[in-house]
Amino acid sequence: MSVQYGSWSFANRNIAPNMFANVRASLVKYEFEGVSEYREGDIQVLYLPFCTTPESGLEKQPILSRSGRVVLWDGRLDNRQELIRSLGSELRGDATDVAIAAAALELWDIGALPRLIGDWALSVWNPRERTVLLAKDFLGARSLYYTIGENSLAWSTVIDPLFLSQSRSFKLQEEYLAGWFSHLPAAHLTPFAGIHSVPPCSYVLLTPSGATVTQYWSFDASKRISYQDDRDYEEHFRTLFGESVRRRLRCKVPVLAELSGGMDSSSIVCMADMLSAGGSYETPRLDTISYFDNSEPNWNEAPYFERVEQQRGRSGRHVEVDFRKHWNPTFEPNVFAATPDSGSRNADYVSHVRSGGYRVLLQGIGGDEVLGGVPTPLPELADLLSRGKAKHFLRQIIEWAIATKTPALHLVLDMVGQFFPVFLHRERDSMPTWLNGRFARTHKTALSGYPRRFRVIGPLPSFQANIAALDTLRRQIACIGHTPGLPMERRYPYLDRELLEYLYAIPREQIVRPNQRRSLMRRALAGIVPAEILGRRRKAFIARAPLISIRTELPQLLERTKNMISSRARIVDAEAFRSSLIGAAEGGELQIVPALRTLLLEAWLSRLEPWTDYETNPRLSHAALPTEVTACSHQVSSADENPIERR
Repeated sequence: MSVQYGSWSFANRNIAPNMFANVRASLVKYEFEGVSEYREGDIQVLYLPFCTTPESGLEKQPILSRSGRVVLWDGRLDNRQELIRSLGSELRGDATDVAIAAAALELWDIGALPRLIGDWALSVWNPRERTVLLAKDFLGARSLYYTIGENSLAWSTVIDPLFLSQSRSFKLQEEYLAGWFSHLPAAHLTPFAGIHSVPPCSYVLLTPSGATVTQYWSFDASKRISYQDDRDYEEHFRTLFGESVRRRLRCKVPVLAELSGGMDSSSIVCMADMLSAGGSYETPRLDTISYFDNSEPNWNEAPYFERVEQQRGRSGRHVEVDFRKHWNPTFEPNVFAATPDSGSRNADYVSHVRSGGYRVLLQGIGGDEVLGGVPTPLPELADLLSRGKAKHFLRQIIEWAIATKTPALHLVLDMVGQFFPVFLHRERDSMPTWLNGRFARTHKTALSGYPRRFRVIGPLPSFQANIAALDTLRRQIACIGHTPGLPMERRYPYLDRELLEYLYAIPREQIVRPNQRRSLMRRALAGIVPAEILGRRRKAFIARAPLISIRTELPQLLERTKNMISSRARIVDAEAFRSSLIGAAEGGELQIVPALRTLLLEAWLSRLEPWTDYETNPRLSHAALPTEVTACSHQVSSADENPIERR
């Protein structure tokens, strides 16, 4: 993840030198390879490269196009050669990704954005039109933030400089925090009101009069792919999945892949090995990292990831995880953590990443959601009903009722209920019981995960369900914070745009069938992934260790709830939270994930103390941060000794 930062003064004043000193000081903890800078009166940008692809080491950013546009790029283009052919003879085959993106913008302007396939975030200063364009890929795999003041605006791929270098203060964004407790915040939000995130698959046009957000692309709901034989679906999936993995192995240093022993991560590693045997990917080596906890009987993953290692012929890196430590989250001292999910990581994991020199991490996020990990028949049944296929509908109802051991009438009612307003069938006990009443009432939509119902008119219900699941994944990815001092580019093979277009266009019954969870995936990857992995049951949710540890650590947990910042901010009801912990220690039930997130949120807020006024004005300012962080944001770092390329 390269860092790009820009600032524009609407008042046509030169930007104060000390402000950029503060910006660069706030970026000290991120590793980068030099600093380049562009200045033009009231506009100034910085670029700090973090090179991963073979071509990225040749990039010179920012790049100036023929029309005078100043382009900054952080990303990986997957359709490089296709774009080079479309753009004509001005680009060579070894052109950098930023050069290709800049040429595409010159030729197609905004129309270039849908053509850029890959993980990317870009910013463009147009001196002729006096505008700033910010855009992200369809998934939102790269971060890009912006803030607009009275006479200026600033943007960055990390939040830190937007918060630490601004003279104004920011209030906490309550909707973001509400999402944090449930199915994660909306992708356009950040923890700070006034600092916005560019939404996935969208561009933001910034002018002195404000910001305009526009979605530039969407999946085609009318697209259909139909074959006569299951083997054709399997071959097509195998080809696209292999291409997705290959794209994400384009890296000039060794790549690290998470290997949990589940079907998602194992399939990525096994497909990569098959590609390696054919000599068709661009990385020196693919290593794996696996997590285990011997104290948790429901989470003994070692036999499964060891089976994949056996097939590979070599062991990976193993990290022991103690789930009891999740009750006591800590952040790296003296370092600003931009989100509740940044700054807190396992020390062994950090050691493995650093010792291996890895810059790219492959993750199996999305496999469950897009390939039928949760085998619900409701989207398929809703498709059949909406298309008037009565015979097929009745046959599938009977098959699914037998497979799920559920009365057919219940399945019908559940399916029909998906078309009605969500409050009629949504479970009311999904929200944490210890939230402040005002907070819960105000943000009930975010707390319930931004639920949707099927629409009768429009795309097929299964397509609607796919888009809803994708939005949830976008929120998950947007919520992942950058770990200070541990740069790592995350890549998601199951969330490749062309792979998703295929999966959204084939019949739902290819994805999952009665008694055949992940039907397409299992059939297509037979012989590539060990049978023990393809045949295993869904992994169990870990609940035992956290509940047991509450009993042993209850005094310490209760001590930490005595003076909760989140309670003073009227987000959490501290007494209700204490009661929930005591009840769990006595054998009662506890919403484990929201409880863990409550403690993580509290630890994060403690890094942002003191507040100016908890009761009436929960406002944060960089001047009110702990002294060691404030000092960091007001001194010039050793980064200023790096050579600066001026354009």
